[in-house]
Amino acid sequence: MRVLLLSFLLVGLSGCQIIYKLPTRQGNVIEQRDLNKLKPGMTREQVKFVMGTPLAATPFRDDRWDYLGYYKSPRGEVTQRTVSVYFEGNQLARLEGAEDQRDANALSRPDADAVIKADKIDRANAERSAEDNDSDIVINPDTRRP
Repeated sequence: MRVLLLSFLLVGLSGCQIIYKLPTRQGNVIEQRDLNKLKPGMTREQVKFVMGTPLAATPFRDDRWDYLGYYKSPRGEVTQRTVSVYFEGNQLARLEGAEDQRDANALSRPDADAVIKADKIDRANAERSAEDNDSDIVINPDTRRP
């Protein structure tokens, strides 16, 4: 009887999607602040230091490196980005796909600084809300973020 009850409970919970799904990140981690550091004339070693090892570099075409990034949030939203780095000799010539991407998916992959800043703001608001009030009315400050 217990096994039957437990199986119904598990089927019900899986149907409600209460089970947490981990975010999936594959390929290179491509952050805009790293791309902003790349300047024409940098050497291959400097580019590799800033961006890391490219995911797609072929011995047949030595003048191009491709950085491929894939992120799937726990809610199922998929974000993909490809940045191609072109060299002339040993120096960076140009980039493709490096322009700033400000869209709704940017919130699903925030950088560490943004997460820490948002966490500090949330903690400060929670502390303000937890303070004792004589009137039992909690006034939250404007929580809009830039």
